[in-house]
Amino acid sequence: MPRNVIKKCGKTFSKAGKALSLCLIALTLSGCTPTSLALSGGTAVGVAAAREGGLKVAATDTAIRLQIHDLWFRHDFDMYRKLSLTVREGRALITGTVPDPDMRVDAVRLAWLADGVREVINEVNVDDPTGVRGYLGDSLITAGIKTRLTFDKDVQSINYTVDTVDNVVYLMGVAQNESELGRAIDHARRTKGVSNVISYVRLRGEMPPALTAAPAKPPEFSSPARQEPAIEQAQVSETF
Repeated sequence: MPRNVIKKCGKTFSKAGKALSLCLIALTLSGCTPTSLALSGGTAVGVAAAREGGLKVAATDTAIRLQIHDLWFRHDFDMYRKLSLTVREGRALITGTVPDPDMRVDAVRLAWLADGVREVINEVNVDDPTGVRGYLGDSLITAGIKTRLTFDKDVQSINYTVDTVDNVVYLMGVAQNESELGRAIDHARRTKGVSNVISYVRLRGEMPPALTAAPAKPPEFSSPARQEPAIEQAQVSETF
């Protein structure tokens, strides 16, 4: 073979070798090697099995997460886009920032509709630079009610979520019975600064409402929500 042809072939082989090397490096760095692709499914299963409760609990958590995401997506795409969700052993942690308090309330309310939810942890921030004073007042009301529920031995406080918007308290969760629900509502009523109490709490054993998008306003909500009458002035004046 002529020398110039040999030289040309050598250059071509050299370029091909470099290209192949770059591809292999890229695959390795991205974790998309043939070995990793084959093992990725097994790794996911192994991690799920290693968690407390094993595969059954992991499958239940996945189902809860899918339900909540679907509820958010159908109710408000902005809500679905702005919030993050983590579910472990039936406990749903919601994080993120929303533009107004109403969206935060709706996000938590919809999360409680998912079948199998044991607790909803609300860590959602409201991106509202105005009304700081009102926000602080609402936060104090929420903290006061949570304290009352926690120290009441006849109330399983872990099953409740409390949110306050403009002095209106929203109770969400699952009550063990009517007596416990009454105590929870009464604690909210007696907290200083509360002007109204709206309950979206369902009783244990009750089937959750149909998992469909719900209107944002409580009066139009199709679930068995219990709206309490306005608090009398004498009750509002009570201190925590």
